[in-house]
Amino acid sequence: MALSPAALPSGGLPSELVEHINRPTIRAAGLPNEAYTSEAFLMLERERLFNATWTCIGHACTVPAPGDVRPVDFLGQPMLMVRDRDGEVRVFHNVCSHRGNQLVREPCRFPARIRCPYHAWTYGLDGRLEGTPHIGGPGRHENEGFDRGAHGLKAIRAAVWMDLVFVNLSGDAPPFERHIEPLANRLHGFTDSDQYERMRPAATHGRFELEFGGNWKLVIENNLESYHLPFVHPELNARSRLEDHYHFYGGDLFAGQGSNLYQPGAGDNAAAFHRFEGWPDRISEYPTLFPNVFIGVHYDHVWSLMLFPLSPDRTREYWQVYYVGDTADDPSHDAARETSMVGWRNIFIEDMGVVEGMQRGRSSPAFRGGVFSGVMDEPTHHFHKWVANRLAR
Repeated sequence: MALSPAALPSGGLPSELVEHINRPTIRAAGLPNEAYTSEAFLMLERERLFNATWTCIGHACTVPAPGDVRPVDFLGQPMLMVRDRDGEVRVFHNVCSHRGNQLVREPCRFPARIRCPYHAWTYGLDGRLEGTPHIGGPGRHENEGFDRGAHGLKAIRAAVWMDLVFVNLSGDAPPFERHIEPLANRLHGFTDSDQYERMRPAATHGRFELEFGGNWKLVIENNLESYHLPFVHPELNARSRLEDHYHFYGGDLFAGQGSNLYQPGAGDNAAAFHRFEGWPDRISEYPTLFPNVFIGVHYDHVWSLMLFPLSPDRTREYWQVYYVGDTADDPSHDAARETSMVGWRNIFIEDMGVVEGMQRGRSSPAFRGGVFSGVMDEPTHHFHKWVANRLAR
């Protein structure tokens, strides 16, 4: 069914459409075109999908040392990731308490205090307001009746897991430890390993960004299924065939695919990478943690892909890879790290073509949500239900 854009922000998806999406996969409809093209729909998603749960906004390794700060703009909401003096990552609203100026515009380091460029108010790395120059007049840095303690940076509820920084902007999601527990249990063979503590971001060839013309949900939908492997990724399918893949689900938290025949793609030097003890050699798993994280777990490396919606038809991806111990930074493994990163980047570039094609297809009135394979599209349908049930009127 088609939706009127004017109806979207006033309450969400009609109940009859949600019911149709919730039918058994082979009889279900998908989300309507407006879910991929409407700015109003994206703003509804911001409030009900992203702000209401734990959403990933960055990798902790991008603020590696105390005093490192990184501004983050997520759907128009300015935030600031800060590594404090104790080495913990905190997240604040990126706005000065005085006149609302954006505090930080580029990644940088403040050894002791964050300084506003407007009136030079300063904040500790813990968010406390520490300096208010000339607030009481020239040369008077105090003002009678003004309580500095009440005007520090506004903290955002945050948590770090697998180097991913999560925030809950609404402030009322369940505790993060309880929220993430089903996926942590799924990956226990990796996360419970002693070598997990030795996991490091790659010193070279460890990250890339991609920006492309497609709605963020189309990326999630594509990542969830292996149906497209023989047609979009023939080289990958030659190493990890369609018939070697399986699906798995984690209730309202995640869904994904895995392979029973993982083979390293880092060339002749791949065998030199340390292995994560406790993770099977032949198994790779790719859970998609709703709403915006895609994880790849292999016995010799782990990566995560974070999605930032930029507009209804534009998305940016941030990819980061990790290895065990010195294979993350040993120069002798530089060529293998490069081969691995280039290989994964090429796979995601191949995906961009079909995602952008699906985005263009959402302009057609002939497409009204499409249909699903009752076998191959179940994880994608699982995600459609997750979205629809949270956006129901």
